[in-house]
Amino acid sequence: IVPFLWLVITSLKASNQVFTNPPLWIPDPIQWNNYVEALTTPAFPFLKLLGNTVYYVTMTTVGTIISSAAVAYGFSRIRFKGRDFLFAVTLSTMMLPGIVTLIPTYVLFKTIGWVGGYAPLIVPAFLGAAFNIFLLRQFMITVPYELTDAALVDGATHFDILWRIMIPLVKPALLVIGVMNIMYIWNDFMGPLIYLSESSTYPLVMGLNAFRT
Repeated sequence: IVPFLWLVITSLKASNQVFTNPPLWIPDPIQWNNYVEALTTPAFPFLKLLGNTVYYVTMTTVGTIISSAAVAYGFSRIRFKGRDFLFAVTLSTMMLPGIVTLIPTYVLFKTIGWVGGYAPLIVPAFLGAAFNIFLLRQFMITVPYELTDAALVDGATHFDILWRIMIPLVKPALLVIGVMNIMYIWNDFMGPLIYLSESSTYPLVMGLNAFRT
């Protein structure tokens, strides 16, 4: 808790008290105006940047959970020719570093006119991610097949089984995927740096970097 406490204390100090030696644990005087200045300075529209970040995080998290759950269900419960091969191909994409696909992906989005907005950052989240698919599939194959077979006999569709049976049973895995995605996207700097051009669309992490420099 000490680093967090030090962060709060430092935020209430005057600038000449931040690096004093020995450290000053109680600001004198307490600069409550620091928060007002930081939130209202024209060079750093905090609320706008925060709104962009929340939008970015929410959309990608929803897309990641929906797409990963749907694909994982297909790999774990639907029997079709070539299923195991396609699953192996999906896992093999984890061996490709993101930097390898960065340029061709950028060229693709540039060609279809998506560069400059959030589409290149959000749409891929609705197409699934190999690790998340793998994690959810491993959870789903532990669910007894009798549950889904009984639902099929009763006339349930695969969508019904996914929504009413699988998702409630794999909530812990969905929570893990959601938390990991939120942490990654909240701190994502490279993606917005490459695809966003207008400062009004920047997420908080880019705004903080610009404000600091």
